[in-house]
Amino acid sequence: MTPIDVGPFVAHWEVALPGLLVAATAMLVMVADLVSTDPDREALAGVALVGLATAAGAALWLWAGGSGAGGFGETLRADRYALFFALLLIAATALTILLSVDFLRLHALPAGEYYALMLLSTSGMVFMAAANDLIVIFLALEIMSVAVYVLVGMLRQEVRSNEASLKYFLLGAFATGFLLYGIAFFYGATGSTRLDVVAQAVTRDGLTPFLLLGLALVLVGFGFKVALIPFHVWTPDVYEGAPTAVTAFMAVGVKAAAFAAFVRVFAGALVSVAASWTGVLWVLAALTMTVGNVSAVTQRNVKRMLAYSSIAHAGYALVGLVTATKVGGAALLYYLVVYAFMNIGAFGVLIALGRRGEPNEMLADFAGVGFRQPVLGLTMAVFMLSLAGIPPTAGFAGKFYLFSAAVDAGYVGLAVI
Repeated sequence: MTPIDVGPFVAHWEVALPGLLVAATAMLVMVADLVSTDPDREALAGVALVGLATAAGAALWLWAGGSGAGGFGETLRADRYALFFALLLIAATALTILLSVDFLRLHALPAGEYYALMLLSTSGMVFMAAANDLIVIFLALEIMSVAVYVLVGMLRQEVRSNEASLKYFLLGAFATGFLLYGIAFFYGATGSTRLDVVAQAVTRDGLTPFLLLGLALVLVGFGFKVALIPFHVWTPDVYEGAPTAVTAFMAVGVKAAAFAAFVRVFAGALVSVAASWTGVLWVLAALTMTVGNVSAVTQRNVKRMLAYSSIAHAGYALVGLVTATKVGGAALLYYLVVYAFMNIGAFGVLIALGRRGEPNEMLADFAGVGFRQPVLGLTMAVFMLSLAGIPPTAGFAGKFYLFSAAVDAGYVGLAVI
């Protein structure tokens, strides 16, 4: 009898291992929530963190293997690009969970549901970064988004939270429709939704009218998820109304995962026709940086200010994609890492101030906080300086690398803006 070769089967599941482990942890958290006798459910945070650590270990193991293997008909890839984002997203989720423990107790929120939804959303993000197929990108995006819609409305007794959840859901569904129509046009133009096959077809046939329409529709979908101008209208209200820890999770996780797929499609599948889309992205990047920063300066609410700051940072990150070079791509990845930690840090200070009874909603509330809470005040100042790109912070280094890549690629005007 010929022995069964399980190697190909195992290889498929290895590719999906980090995302599957995160999803399995979400299931485990729900089971633990059912059997737990602890009224505060604090142990659930430990279960979630252990599961995330296991998923990070799996990503590092695949990284050490270095094969960049594909699985499930080459619709998923475990290349170092995907694993980089997996580690970043897992780290961001772990930090958000640490910030959430006291927040959940303070607001009497259901910890089991909260952690499970956050983990399910993270699994969607990880699969989104690993996707080599437009349909997989769409499915992963929906897994990510549906969970976040619910997380935004977790403060059920607050009108702003309910309004934010409904607004995010309605506008998100609308943007998803654009993305799905764009995918349909991609398939009609190239005969496939796999990104490597699309790249071959685009190189062979060039930019056909069908493909151009698909490109425009997909750009609208991604523009909404990363909050580019003019697809940003949901961002300030949703960031303000959502629980603060969820706002941090959205500002980092959703944006990073969307950029991961954005770069895969445009700098991967469509790189041979880059001349047709870099001009549009140039305009979007310039508008997003300018409008985001100007609007942030006029805000009085801290979370709305950070929302517009997040919009501006999406414009900065887009500069790396506009260059369509390896140096620009590397600068974009570095910037996303820096942005993730300085953004979570800023929201973490807001949560810590609230836990200590300090008002933390309006900018005026921060008057004198450096004297009342010197450590938190200094920490917030460092994160704000980094977000502003002031030397010698990591935020300055990130902007410097992005603008250097833009100048080297000939986009001096964009760097000046």
